[in-house]
Amino acid sequence: WMPLFIVAPMLFVAYYAFFDNGTFTTEYVKQVFSSTTYLPALWNSIWIALATTAVCLLAGYPVAYILSNMKKRTAALLSILFIMPMWMNMLLRTLAWKIILYDDGIVATVLSWFGATDVQLIYTPGAVLIATIYDFLPFMILPIYTTLIKIDRSHIEAAHDLGANGPTTFFKVVLPLSMPGVISGITMVFIPAITTFAISRLLGGGKFMLYGDLIENQFITLGMDAWGSGSALSFILLVL
Repeated sequence: WMPLFIVAPMLFVAYYAFFDNGTFTTEYVKQVFSSTTYLPALWNSIWIALATTAVCLLAGYPVAYILSNMKKRTAALLSILFIMPMWMNMLLRTLAWKIILYDDGIVATVLSWFGATDVQLIYTPGAVLIATIYDFLPFMILPIYTTLIKIDRSHIEAAHDLGANGPTTFFKVVLPLSMPGVISGITMVFIPAITTFAISRLLGGGKFMLYGDLIENQFITLGMDAWGSGSALSFILLVL
């Protein structure tokens, strides 16, 4: 029963996406691809997820690498500091960014000191991207760090003994051996980022529609009459 329990939501989505009162139909899927609203929202979600994943990887890998070369006690303490924000509800963290990015918030105040008084921060794609990166950065750092600390140091010593300098050792030895953590981090960041809707709802102000917003709107706001199109949206995302 456990496998069935795990895939039950997927079966629910597939049923409502392709069946209408027990009759097979592809009408809901056609509605998605013929709509002028659904596909732009999907594109918004894809580029937000790609940008979030890229920034998290570029910022998270050096942090994980530095942690892996620290003393275990120091690295453990700093790792806890990275994890601590995750103990707080995601909505609260997002609301905190909303306050920070307000027109009279901390960031706007600092920018005004340098003469930038007309910068719009809140309710923009940039605000959504910043909060998304902040929320998912630990999910990139921790898998990479876990993989790096498991690398056998004798491989690095052997590379040095064979004449490899620091950059060569990193790109020829460390980076290839850390790829499982990189792949895991990319997966753990990209998939939640492409399906998020709370961040865009709070920081986008309804001006920046993501794919998750569409799905949430179909199931929650419009009710059962829209479950077919909502399931079609979910099924397409599942396939992607």
